[in-house]
Amino acid sequence: MTAISIGAARFGQMRHALGPAAIFAGLLALVALAVPEFLGGGGPSIIAQQATPILLVALGQCVVLQIGSIDLSNAATGLFCAILSALTLGPLGVASPLLCLAVVTLIGVGNGLVLVYTQIPSFALTLGTLGVMQAASLVVTGSNVVYVMDNMDVVAWLFAVQVWTLPVAFYIAVLLAVALWAFLRFTASGQGLSAIGYNERAAALSGQPVRALKVLAFGLSGFFAGLAGLCVISISGAASSIGLGSDLLVPSIAAALVGGTAITGGLCNPVNVVFGAMFVALIPVGSAAVGVDPQAQSIVYGGVLVVAVAATMSRSRNAIVK
Repeated sequence: MTAISIGAARFGQMRHALGPAAIFAGLLALVALAVPEFLGGGGPSIIAQQATPILLVALGQCVVLQIGSIDLSNAATGLFCAILSALTLGPLGVASPLLCLAVVTLIGVGNGLVLVYTQIPSFALTLGTLGVMQAASLVVTGSNVVYVMDNMDVVAWLFAVQVWTLPVAFYIAVLLAVALWAFLRFTASGQGLSAIGYNERAAALSGQPVRALKVLAFGLSGFFAGLAGLCVISISGAASSIGLGSDLLVPSIAAALVGGTAITGGLCNPVNVVFGAMFVALIPVGSAAVGVDPQAQSIVYGGVLVVAVAATMSRSRNAIVK
């Protein structure tokens, strides 16, 4: 191996490790230069609040992407968790979040079980689950907004309490990202998930419990989506099938990709996904702050995302991008 190829490989590793943080810092700097009062006028708090549910859904998504699959239903599952929370917080109190998290985690596990025993492609399977969850949300709410009538304090503290102007829910999400990173890097199960993403057949031949690990990945996707649903309730105190949280799917996938997660599987750094989520949350907030016309913000959003993914994604996996 020549010195040039070694240098190129090291540059690629550094770009993948530091790229998401650098991309976010660069965009934040541009917004701060254009609107100097942004940083001191509550801008970071707004970014953190909007980034938190995106981050949580993206963490679940990156685990599924890690095994070479995708979960198109986890955002809808998170919204269903928010609706269940709105309905049950009053009568159940502190037991409500635990019950709702258990339900949506089981939905994720169900996705995994169907996947491994029927061999339905994850795209098709979770697209179907997405439709089921959307229909279930409509039926449960009667197409209306469901308000939390009592015991709102059980979840309100997640965003009501702030540390250094940022909501405590954001810090919890970051800690969960670090914990997920440690799980993927230092445990046998985490390394098994990576092995499946790189080469599922080789992972099976090496003795990895491929089916169980796939079910685990989808269960984690459901669990993190449920946490995002609790954040939705904490922010708004209400939930509906078309309200806050109904548009988390695309931003969460974008956050995972900007965070360097390989859509081909085998490569995921949850800590970088934190910066991916903040970057995705910053685009619309920053666009509005600098005065971009609302009708043009979608164009800016899409264009900036394409550039960010191109700058942060890894192309080292057999030099193939699917």
